[in-house]
Amino acid sequence: MSTQTEYSFFDAVSASFDKAAKFTAWDPGILEQIKQCNSVYRMFFPVRIGDKIEVIKAYRVQHSHHKTPCKGGIRFATSVNLDEVMALAALMTYKCAIVNVPFGGAKGGINIDPKKYTPYELEKITRRYTHELIKKNFIGPGTDVPAPDYGTGEREMSWILDTYMSMRPGEIDGLGCVTGKPVSQGGVRGRREATGLGVFYGIKEICSMPDLMQKAGLDTGIKGKRVIVQGLGNVGYHAAKFFREGGAIIVGLAEFEGAIYNPTGLNEEEVVKHRKKEGTILNFPGAENILYSADALERECDILIPAALENVINGENASRIKAKIIGEAANGPLTPDADEIFIKKGVLVVPDMYLNAGGVTVSYFEWLKNLSHVRYGRMEKRFTENQNSIILEQIEQLTGKQVRAAERQLIMHGADEADLVYSGLEETMIGATREIIDVWKSNPEIPDMRTAAYVVAINKVGTSYSELGIFP
Repeated sequence: MSTQTEYSFFDAVSASFDKAAKFTAWDPGILEQIKQCNSVYRMFFPVRIGDKIEVIKAYRVQHSHHKTPCKGGIRFATSVNLDEVMALAALMTYKCAIVNVPFGGAKGGINIDPKKYTPYELEKITRRYTHELIKKNFIGPGTDVPAPDYGTGEREMSWILDTYMSMRPGEIDGLGCVTGKPVSQGGVRGRREATGLGVFYGIKEICSMPDLMQKAGLDTGIKGKRVIVQGLGNVGYHAAKFFREGGAIIVGLAEFEGAIYNPTGLNEEEVVKHRKKEGTILNFPGAENILYSADALERECDILIPAALENVINGENASRIKAKIIGEAANGPLTPDADEIFIKKGVLVVPDMYLNAGGVTVSYFEWLKNLSHVRYGRMEKRFTENQNSIILEQIEQLTGKQVRAAERQLIMHGADEADLVYSGLEETMIGATREIIDVWKSNPEIPDMRTAAYVVAINKVGTSYSELGIFP
């Protein structure tokens, strides 16, 4: 008989919040305000699909206005419902606070299966959704800034941008109404891989801490760690890529049609090529097929990266998970009862609310780029290269030795946009990781890293409300 507890997603987020709130000193009224969603917009709008009128159900939730604009992705999926969107908006508030991105949390979603529509039909749906947001002032560079999420990408963001600009002609900062855009439309280099790269940076920093690794029974460093990634979408693919390039061994990859496992290692790029050719990741050369994707989570590994949807690890299967570290690349992949099991087992869960903050961090960089109207690196790249060239020439004159061409190129290189974005993201993830761990270590009663992360977030949001004078 199953002991799994049924949770709504928002209830799960609220349960984690309440668990952490007792480790803070805020008035109960302030805590209640932080926890609740400030603005909820549920909409139904008609769109002509073929020769029929289809009524589309959609949402936009602004969880907190302690900072403005609000920020959060838009997902297209049949699973989209109000509870999910509220939970994701709340997580965005806490996520932004932890990584010191000055946004309030928001989220949006359209209840459709995007695979069932042509690009033209998806464009009509997306543009009509944007019209609805504009009518109620739920979008704008200083109000609410959407971004891609599950089922959406650069294409949809460019449709949103174009619709907004056509309705707000002459708005000089209009490019900042949405992030995750194509670079040609005001996007920033590095945004596409940002969430997966942020997951890698966060876990890499965790693995550099000897005391945490000793408790987990692992050596320090990423090199040689066995990793399973669930989900080969944008986040999972890039997480696997950066882990492999960092020296880890990708022993398992899982998708909705099944999973593959190879203890000697998999190359995610080759797996993606195989999937495009065969329509499935199964039957990849040299790998064992696992017919049920969920079973891959229970295989032997050091690090498990769930990068798909929520509640995939719960009270029913958590006891069978063999990973020593779980990095939540998806939003809400663990239920609260799974957390309790992992605390007892001594499994280190690195929580979603900061680990997958790479996307919003780089979205923040994109938003700043749009407001400043200048590309990162444009002002300093050549100056840096010229200065490095002069220094290199002086070194060669003093030593009488010529630097090899490859080393010369490396030393002279001036940072371009992607270099600066990567650097800013790494600094953000390292700083957030250390801050959470410091709070965790400072209070031995805090049971896990998730609770410590919530404590950090609650304290920052509470401080913002107090400084705004909302609570006299």
